[in-house]
Amino acid sequence: MIKPWNEWDLDALAAHTRLVGFDLDNTLANSKLPMKPQMASRFSELTRRIPVAVITGGRYSLVVSQILDVLEDRAILANLHLMPTSGTRYLRWNGHEWSCVFSHDLDADQRARAAASLERHAREQGLWLEHVWGERIEDRGSQITFSVLGQQAPLEAKQAFDPTGELKERLARAVADDLPDLKVHAGGYTSVDVAGRGIDKAFAIRELAACTGIQVADIVFVGDRMTPGGNDYPAAEAGAMGVAVSCPADTIRFVDGLLERLPEWHPEQPPRQA
Repeated sequence: MIKPWNEWDLDALAAHTRLVGFDLDNTLANSKLPMKPQMASRFSELTRRIPVAVITGGRYSLVVSQILDVLEDRAILANLHLMPTSGTRYLRWNGHEWSCVFSHDLDADQRARAAASLERHAREQGLWLEHVWGERIEDRGSQITFSVLGQQAPLEAKQAFDPTGELKERLARAVADDLPDLKVHAGGYTSVDVAGRGIDKAFAIRELAACTGIQVADIVFVGDRMTPGGNDYPAAEAGAMGVAVSCPADTIRFVDGLLERLPEWHPEQPPRQA
């Protein structure tokens, strides 16, 4: 089930939820930028109330710069589940550092074929632009991502470039024909991702449930691309409660509502953990 953030019955939701998952870009923070202080404060407090997960198409280094580097000291790291590159990697805090629970990396041949196909079809379709912000093709190990405007393109430019998604969908279809052994899908506003077959946020949610022992139906997932074809939609398709937001400001309002309803943590008792 998917509803806008302000249409959920928060009393019922808070009573039912055992884990809250978030998309990153344009949900917790603006694209590639750190969470703002007001978000970091609420996110940190939420880890003291309930297990929290971040499932993002971005690489782990962005999770560090956008989330971990700005968390407040009160955050309970043991209550945080990190799943970068669309859940192909899963990291937990072991008391000393972030350790990798699993990683589903593409092999060298798969990565090379994906990058070559993305570049060839982007050039053929007029999407290999002369002026871009940062790298066009990024090898994330478990995922190859092509960004039409470059990895560092500002949000406003990405939203304006392909508002219907037609261009990136056409590119994704062409690349998919070249790579029958891999999954190709339109990712963010102007990006196309290539990963192992079956790898998306539905996969991530199911893996998270299996690793934590929490039922998928007891997981909330918050994202800004919750419509069919959006990269957050598969999380709800898998059975999680989908909360649709349009920007970090919506997420703040939703989290405020949860914090009002989730019990506070007291130092003499451990926080709820998965």
